[in-house]
Amino acid sequence: MFTNTTSNGVRTGQSPLPLKFSRMAEDHTKVAKVFQRRTRLAREHFIDRTGKASRKWLSDVCMQPQWPWQYWNEAWMYGVDCAQRSILFWDTLRQRGNRFIEHERAGKPPLLHFDYETVLDARNFKRPVNYTLLRILPPEGVTVDPKRRPYIIIDPRAGHGPGISGFKDDSQVGVVLRDGHPVYFVSFFPRPVPGQTLLDVMAAEEVFVRKVRELHPHSPKPVIFGNCQAGWAAMMLAASYPDDTGPIVINGAPMSYWAGAWREGEGDNPMRYTTGLLGGTWLASLSSDLGNGLLDGAWLVQNFEYLNPANSFWDKYYTLFANIDTEAPRFLDFERWWGGYFLIGREEIEWMTRNLFVGNQLWSGTASGDDGHVFDLRQIKSPIILFASLGDNITPPQQAFDWVADIYGSTEEIKARGQVIIGLLHPDVGHLGVFVSGRVAKKEYTEIVSVLKSIEILKPGLYGMEILEEKQANGRTTYEVQFVEHSLEEVRERLNRFHRVDEKPFEAVKKVSEFNQRAYELFAQPLIQATSTEVGAKLSRVLHPLRWQRWAFSDLNPWLAWLGPAAGLVKSSRQALGPETPARRTEQFLSECVSSGLDFYRGIRDAISEAFFFETYGPLFELYIAGHQEARQGEPAASHRELPFVKEALASIREGGYSEAVARVFALLSERGKPLSLTELHLEQELAEKYARLLPQSSPEQRRRVRGEQEIIVRYEPQRALETLPHLLREPGSRARMLTLLDAVMTEVKSGQIKPTPEQTSMFEKIRGVLNTEPEMIRARGAAQTHRRTTPRRNYGGKRDVIPH
Repeated sequence: MFTNTTSNGVRTGQSPLPLKFSRMAEDHTKVAKVFQRRTRLAREHFIDRTGKASRKWLSDVCMQPQWPWQYWNEAWMYGVDCAQRSILFWDTLRQRGNRFIEHERAGKPPLLHFDYETVLDARNFKRPVNYTLLRILPPEGVTVDPKRRPYIIIDPRAGHGPGISGFKDDSQVGVVLRDGHPVYFVSFFPRPVPGQTLLDVMAAEEVFVRKVRELHPHSPKPVIFGNCQAGWAAMMLAASYPDDTGPIVINGAPMSYWAGAWREGEGDNPMRYTTGLLGGTWLASLSSDLGNGLLDGAWLVQNFEYLNPANSFWDKYYTLFANIDTEAPRFLDFERWWGGYFLIGREEIEWMTRNLFVGNQLWSGTASGDDGHVFDLRQIKSPIILFASLGDNITPPQQAFDWVADIYGSTEEIKARGQVIIGLLHPDVGHLGVFVSGRVAKKEYTEIVSVLKSIEILKPGLYGMEILEEKQANGRTTYEVQFVEHSLEEVRERLNRFHRVDEKPFEAVKKVSEFNQRAYELFAQPLIQATSTEVGAKLSRVLHPLRWQRWAFSDLNPWLAWLGPAAGLVKSSRQALGPETPARRTEQFLSECVSSGLDFYRGIRDAISEAFFFETYGPLFELYIAGHQEARQGEPAASHRELPFVKEALASIREGGYSEAVARVFALLSERGKPLSLTELHLEQELAEKYARLLPQSSPEQRRRVRGEQEIIVRYEPQRALETLPHLLREPGSRARMLTLLDAVMTEVKSGQIKPTPEQTSMFEKIRGVLNTEPEMIRARGAAQTHRRTTPRRNYGGKRDVIPH
């Protein structure tokens, strides 16, 4: 589909017109078949849900015999209960409106469950932005050790205000605090500083990171947590300042925006088509111009709500109505954050839409700022944890993970650069659940924090993180984490069964967007900017439907003056009807019918949108781009052994010093193909600290890069790697130091701390044998040749370094 290669995979030149029309016809047939599958699936889901609800209702209500007067009695009781629940329901919406107004009048402070203090206010910086660094104060009973690794948590700036990662105790902030780590929170104010750009924001965040390092001089580099939009912002920060940041954890972040799930099933990723259906980025510019240079975040939030109309317009309100006696506090807490709408400057939103959402340039290393600064994610030196969910229809796993396959050509390149990338996939939680679910906080984020204690000792590579549950005899659930190493080629095939051919029409979206953007800037923007006023912008924001529904149902509305006293009277004389009664079961059945109907509408709407997108941009790609476009990636090497990273590593098999020798020994002794448990990783960390005097004194980044190169050498030339090991121990005393280290390992084996396999035991003896037999070549060099020789080696982080021998 949408391919411009021949059947044997060879790229063609400019195709003749009949061939183009032939391919367009084939693509049209495929799109039609997928549309039919999607609509059929939506219909089947609707019939299945309503059928199950009907059968349950008939079984629970209609098949239960009752006397006539029992119906009348229950009808009366239901009428009282329903009336009381209605008053309490509307009063809860009134409270929501009051909280909305109070939050607006207070200046929209961060909605954090924890106390905090301001460390830095970036509005006072030389390049001012509306960001601030907060220190989270530990609650009573929680002790924080300032020498432990600090965490910097960044919330998304995508329409809402800050606080989602810490608006309740079971949250990212809460999990980290309870583990005893210092926590800092990057917050932002409702209005941007005039003229601030994304590069200004990045510069401010770099100052924040350096300030945290200054406050914790004896701690490791800080962990950076980035949620959604803040995820790729954190990655850009780490790529620009790789020496200042520690491990990066990005959650639900759309790193590769064109990616998604083109599959023979339900359409899960409708948002990736939105920009193409709207004609590109010009609408963001128009909205900003109408807002007098500011984009109202309420429009972004409204787009999120339209993704799931059943939940946005019915389910969440019916859940509140059905459980009004217990649900109101949870509803109000979440709505307080959901209803906090912030503003985004024109310069920021245009850069994001052009470079990330439409341009999809972050992964390719072509995204740049106004000063020409280019973001190359391969410059990141710290380990990266990617967390996504199969149930997320805003940031599907493909968008979170595909950038790895885009910027790294092979697993060997990841190893050669000393990079550790860990993927964690949740089976079903939605986009917001990735950040706010208490269940996710207690399980996934708790285990991520545990992993980060020892992550820097993990050897370079690409891993899948699995969390295994185990029920104890006392009924308590415990978790065990293990890491399964994968090859990049395997992950690429698993995530993209259709080889990403459905991403090709997005190239046409990019071209159309550029045309529409230029046309808007030439013909419409001057007039709109000249007629836009601050008064008109404020009025449009106040009257936005999402704001209106809040302040209109508040104490500002004099017609609701009776609602508060009436709710108080109802609570004092509440006559609740149980959910198991026939009347309440009938109510639940009707609610399920409404919800399934809205889901059916969503399924049909998304199927039509997807088909319209591909029917529009697929032909444009075939007619104007296919044949002229360069391949995104070159043809893969016939053998991985021919990759430049492998060839360069093998060429240096005799080069290096004690650092390379230790890394090679561990590579020779490592057990391949077996999952590594978190317990084993913690043990390795403890042993590394115990025998630190016998290990090379280098930074974690240097150790990972050296270990990655030695992993490649051992993988492709295990015998030569063993035979040439003495060549790495030319320095006086290095061989004795290595033998002492091996003796220490043997001590741990005898104590039962380490339990080697027979293969590892055999390799251990071979290593000792090689080191105890001094090669003739080295003996001939004599004691006179004890000076250090230095050999320039390539550092894949973009610089050159010197390795002592």
